[in-house]
Amino acid sequence: MMETAIEVRDLKKSYGDLEALRGINFTINRGEIFALLGPNGAGKTTIMEILEGYIQRTSGHVSVLGYDPESSPEDLRSRVGIVLQETGVDLYLKVGEIIKQFSGFYQNPKPINEILDVTGLREQSDIRIRRLSGGQRRRLDVALGIVGDPELLFLDEPTTGLDPYARRNTWNMIASLRELGKTILLTTHYMDEAEVLADKIALLNAGIIEAEGTLEELRTYKKATTIKFELDDAINRMPVEISKLANVIGNEVKLETTTPMSSLAILASWALNEEIELRGLSVQQQSLDEIFIELVEGRGTLGKVRLE
Repeated sequence: MMETAIEVRDLKKSYGDLEALRGINFTINRGEIFALLGPNGAGKTTIMEILEGYIQRTSGHVSVLGYDPESSPEDLRSRVGIVLQETGVDLYLKVGEIIKQFSGFYQNPKPINEILDVTGLREQSDIRIRRLSGGQRRRLDVALGIVGDPELLFLDEPTTGLDPYARRNTWNMIASLRELGKTILLTTHYMDEAEVLADKIALLNAGIIEAEGTLEELRTYKKATTIKFELDDAINRMPVEISKLANVIGNEVKLETTTPMSSLAILASWALNEEIELRGLSVQQQSLDEIFIELVEGRGTLGKVRLE
């Protein structure tokens, strides 16, 4: 049985009449990467700050590594690493110097050379921080977050503002932290980031979780796979299992299904028996952004969604 790292039940947070969080529920197991995915203003940062013990919740149950962060922040401090969107450091210090400085804050810090290797900063160890690129600065932020060798790491928008190459390098670094057994909670508004990195994803919008699970589980919320092909005069003779799912425009047939292998098997068997060519046959899984849009549009909150 998986051991729980974070448990959140019916979490609510209000600022006066504004309900920032409206009954949030999720569980993160040890060793997982869990992504809170949503647009700006969805409540991602508020959840993070409650879990980190920075702000108080209005109501609900929160457990982080077995502790309530609101009442036991000291018990968590050495076991949790936090990477904010920006870390204020002396830009004239060298990379190795700032890591050594942060190491002094912990009883059992991770060896500096290991930190440099994990974050890919060994070659920049003697370079002043002000001379680092944006991607290197972000990796330094992560390096400072893991100095204490934490069990749990909070990553707030880890690749915002980075170019595609730097983003990919940062993703590789985060994946390597999971291989070291770290539990990671990251917030992001990038769909591809959540798809690539996360074991589980929570789709957050306007203070509620629209859906939560693995990418494959999320795809079952809606018709997740689209099959397209073209036919000539055989459209009216399609198997009933296919025709009831099909949307036909001219010679083009489009069908959406949550059981693509079964649909393809029926379709292929029929086409072979009838000696029919399925021209331009293509199969495309529904993307995460399509799933998110479909889930929120029914709530009338679609206009608030700004994901990339």
